Amino acid sequence: MASITLPIEYGYTIAVSVVSSVLVVFLGHNVGAYRKEAGVPLPTMYAEESEAKKDKKKMIFNCKQRVHQNTLEGYTSFMISLMIAGARYPVAAPALGLIWCAGRVAYSFGYTSGDPNKRIYGAFGHIGDLGLLGLNAKMAFDMITA
Repeated sequence: MASITLPIEYGYTIAVSVVSSVLVVFLGHNVGAYRKEAGVPLPTMYAEESEAKKDKKKMIFNCKQRVHQNTLEGYTSFMISLMIAGARYPVAAPALGLIWCAGRVAYSFGYTSGDPNKRIYGAFGHIGDLGLLGLNAKMAFDMITA
């Protein structure tokens, strides 16, 4: 039977996975909390575009919804990359994970400011994604060529 030994520092990776999970829940809560204020009833996912153009609250609701969905679209690959990379790089991987989380927060604040173009403020979060991808690629290369 094969076994995996994780370094004690892997706890940092687990901690960042918890932080990122709380972030995703927080972003989802933002959508739900703003839904009533914007007047977008359940189960409607987004306010109609024509309504959002006339009503800033509906537009901001759509932005909050989009931030949450955009985060969820990449969350699975982020978590898998984080957990795998953390096994060999238990300090670098969670550091990159925190960059990803900070990028998501900046993206959220920018996007929901009333000017969706400000979402670009969170672009630095891709350093986290790309860094984790690089660590995973390095691990794969090292394992294949060993």
